[in-house]
Amino acid sequence: MENIFIATSLLMIVLVVFTRIFVSLVIRPRRIREILKRQGIDGPPARILLGNIPEIRKCRAEAEKSPANHPIPPVLHNTPAVFPFFDQWKKQYGGLFRFALGNMQVIYVTDPDLVKEITTCTSLDLGRPSYQQKEFGPLLGQGILSSNGSVWARQRKIMAPELYMEKVKGMIDIITESSLGLVNLWKQKFEGEGEILELKVDEDMKRFSGDIISKACFGSSYSKGQEIFLKLGDLQEIMSKKTLSMGVPGLRYLPTKTNRQMWALDKEIGSLILKIVKERQEAGREKDLLQILVEVAKGSDLKPQALDQFIVDNCKNIYLAGFETSAVAASWCLMLLASNPEWQTRAREEVLEVCKGQIPDVQMLRKMKLLHMVIQETMRLYPPGPTLAREALKDMKIGNIWVPKGVNLWTMVATLHTDTALWGPDALEFKPQRFENGIAGACKNPNSYVPFGFGQRVCIGQHLAMLELKMLFALILSNFSFTLSPKYVHSPVMTIIVEPKHGVYLLVKKL
Repeated sequence: MENIFIATSLLMIVLVVFTRIFVSLVIRPRRIREILKRQGIDGPPARILLGNIPEIRKCRAEAEKSPANHPIPPVLHNTPAVFPFFDQWKKQYGGLFRFALGNMQVIYVTDPDLVKEITTCTSLDLGRPSYQQKEFGPLLGQGILSSNGSVWARQRKIMAPELYMEKVKGMIDIITESSLGLVNLWKQKFEGEGEILELKVDEDMKRFSGDIISKACFGSSYSKGQEIFLKLGDLQEIMSKKTLSMGVPGLRYLPTKTNRQMWALDKEIGSLILKIVKERQEAGREKDLLQILVEVAKGSDLKPQALDQFIVDNCKNIYLAGFETSAVAASWCLMLLASNPEWQTRAREEVLEVCKGQIPDVQMLRKMKLLHMVIQETMRLYPPGPTLAREALKDMKIGNIWVPKGVNLWTMVATLHTDTALWGPDALEFKPQRFENGIAGACKNPNSYVPFGFGQRVCIGQHLAMLELKMLFALILSNFSFTLSPKYVHSPVMTIIVEPKHGVYLLVKKL
């Protein structure tokens, strides 16, 4: 009897577990799709476990095999072409459709009015997608970029004031030093190379951006900070290969080669950050972003392990938000100025007129309106964050749509930024003059320009990013002229951000 009872109990447990798995993987996703379909939101059929990942992979593979048709220099900047599957589904199902990544249900949103509803929503129930913590945990943890609710609100309250414009102005010496370092490096490369030098600029842009964020975050420990950022760069590269696998249940727990590499890097990075913190405690305090995180964390009621994790996660978030995105934006801006010599000349003339041979300061940078327009247009065509994603953390209504709990809302920024209905028939062309009267004068719906995100979760580092880009380009334009090299192949590719697949090659001439 006892054996029968044990066997029956085990069978009941297996049935309960199986039922829950079946409901989670089959019944609930199907129910959500039915709820959306009744509201007129249809989409491609989804497979169990995989969703629409196979179709996305197939579409991307076919697009990569197709020969590049872009003229050199590029005339049209069709960044949305990086996502050919969205274009196909949009034609088939309209501007509002749903698809699935593994078990995750996503609504694709392009309608400006609905985008406005999302961007202006202040409810904490519309938060960052939970998959960001689950799938990108080694890179994001529970830092400001991925946390929700009161945890996120506390982190933003701590970090945002340190990146307000007044505080960023105090970093001008760091920004100037790093910018001059890059300019001097390029000058040194001319020695014995003639009047024109061919440069692949991408790594230089990353070193520049990494130098600034290392010094701003780690102060005198910035050389160790750079070591951390290099490892974070390796981690980001590995994770970018997993983008299309997110949402597949259980995959992140398997000891695959990729997962083992991620776990090892995550452990190394955490140890390096905490080692610097320990050295700080022994040597004294410094007023940089890391020290602020340490002081606030210690002043909270966090337990020791949670305190360490808070510091490590937010250091990673500072890197991701402030390093790679700024570096890639700088590369794209160089490409656009190189392929539009008239705008390069106009921006240079403005810089020379404002600076009059001096190193620019904050006030001078504020006067560079044309350069500001060039950077704005760069971020329109090649936005740092190509996707803006939110998740309904409970059942809620957004606009006229009832969104079930757990459903993600995705807005493709590149698509929004090149919509001819919003920006005019020249939306795919590089025309900085469209920003002559600000964002409101550039497009029909100002809420449709979101290079730094939107709403209460807009990027807290946007002032730092704009200031470092303006300083860098003011100094580059003052010292060099440049055109695209014949080696340049215009091929934007999606990793975690949209970047030049083969890099940006320039022919640079010293002035």
